[in-house]
Amino acid sequence: MRVLGIDPGLATTGYAVLELSSGPLPRVLEAGVIRTPKDLPLAQRLYALYQDTRRLLREYKPDALAIEELFFAQNRTTAMAVAQARGVVLLAAHKLPQTKSYTPLQIKQRIAGYGRAKKPQIQKMMKQLLRLKEIPKPDDAADALAVALCYLLEAQSPLQH
Repeated sequence: MRVLGIDPGLATTGYAVLELSSGPLPRVLEAGVIRTPKDLPLAQRLYALYQDTRRLLREYKPDALAIEELFFAQNRTTAMAVAQARGVVLLAAHKLPQTKSYTPLQIKQRIAGYGRAKKPQIQKMMKQLLRLKEIPKPDDAADALAVALCYLLEAQSPLQH
């Protein structure tokens, strides 16, 4: 099973592709970020995100998409931009047979055992759980790894959730 994890954002979208095959641990095929230039108009930034997401889908052929849900209590402008970016990713992946959304609380609880874990804790847990040589950076890529891992953990034991 192969899953594309997404931490959506307009300026920076984290992505990660994890594959679970015969071994006990998922293998990281790729993790990184998609950046859109701030000087471009919104429509062009969203189109660039769409194109990059489609490229990831074509290249890695995931079985599922795991994407972080929105949670913003303060900045409405940022929330709107993230919501638009999230919508573009969902559109790009509309043909995937499985799509699952996770709240930040669900991800942190599953990965760190604590729903209010900070980004450095998630980065350290990704290094440990996936047995990476280094802490994944930037934190958007680590968050994408975490959301993809949530999907795989749930797929392995669906009755526990």
